[in-house]
This record gives sequence, structure tokens and C-alpha cells, in this order.
Amino acid sequence: MVGQGVFRYEETALVVIDYQQEMFDQIRSETPASLIDLNIRYLIRTARAFDMPIVLSTVGVELGVNGPTRASVLAELPGAREIDRSSMNAWEDAAFRDAVRATGRKRLIVGALFTEICLAFPTVELLRDGYDVAFPVDAVGGLSQLAHATAIQRLVQAGAVPTTALAFTTELFRDWKSPLADKARELVKGYLADLPGVTSSHVEGA
Repeated sequence: MVGQGVFRYEETALVVIDYQQEMFDQIRSETPASLIDLNIRYLIRTARAFDMPIVLSTVGVELGVNGPTRASVLAELPGAREIDRSSMNAWEDAAFRDAVRATGRKRLIVGALFTEICLAFPTVELLRDGYDVAFPVDAVGGLSQLAHATAIQRLVQAGAVPTTALAFTTELFRDWKSPLADKARELVKGYLADLPGVTSSHVEGA
């Protein structure tokens, strides 16, 4: 059943949609743009460390409306192919659909700006088409807090699973004795060092 059970790195892909400067500039929901930037970069680092497929998409670049993926985010994805679209709903773009299907994974963690548009639209359709989808609430944002919160309600009602960046990393490996423990420990240490206001960690081994 979709939405049941924990996610595992071996069966999960990361989808990164529209983390472009124009979107960052318009975030008005509770998580500030700087923290969204940190959290999506952390998720990308996690996916790369765990050898998870990553799909990267932008909107409106070829149309001259927006710029490419924000430089700080793109720096975490050397050599990545940006799939540019004209559609608000990434799932309506054939190249994007092909890239997601090519991962061979039916469980996805999807991050996008904005929550109410570029995250909500493809996610509800991915769920309809049989994918299991989680989304990081602290790595997404909306044009207002109301828009962001309303979109989260829509996503949860549709069957998507809300999570956070750090929680998702621990969900993917779950055991400090696992083969991924050393990689995970370094990821968590780096993340906590960059997290504003955090001076120590109670995460085991971090």
C-alpha cells in the first residue's frame, strides 16, 4: 500500500524541482530561504552518498523567464542534467517523466519551490500513478504561510508523506552499525555544523 513503511535508500530516488533564484526570492512561508537552501543541499548530499538516483528540473529557463538552478544547489550536482520545462506541473513534461521512470525507483522524495504549485501538482499525479512520495517540509516553501500550509494539507490528504531533511537521512539508513553509518555520520556532522543555532548534537555518533 502506498505510504506504508519506512523508506530505504535502495528503493528511493530524489527529485529536485525548480530550486531557482527567482523562486527563492519569493518565499514567504515559515522556513527562510537560507534554511531551505541548506536542507535541499543536505538531501542532495545524502542521495549522492547513498548512490540514489537524482532527477533535477527547472522551469522557464529556455523561455527566458527564469535562470537555472541556484548556484549553491547546482554546485552539489556536478555534471547534472537540468530538465527544463514550460509546464507548471513537472509530471506533464515528457522528458521529466522519462527521467523519473529511468531511475527504476517507485519511491521518491520530492522537493520543489513552490509548495503549492511545483511540489503539489506533480506529487498528486505521481501518487495517482502508483509512486510512493515523501516530501521534506523544511526544504520547501510557498508564496505565503497560508499557501504553504494549505498545500501540505493537500499533499497529506493525497497520500504523500511529510518529513524533514535530517529525519529522512536517518530513515534511509536507520542503524549506526549499517554499512552506511560512516557516510551518514559525516553527513549529519556537516549538517549540524551548518545549522543555525545548533552548538551540539544528541544524535548518536554525531
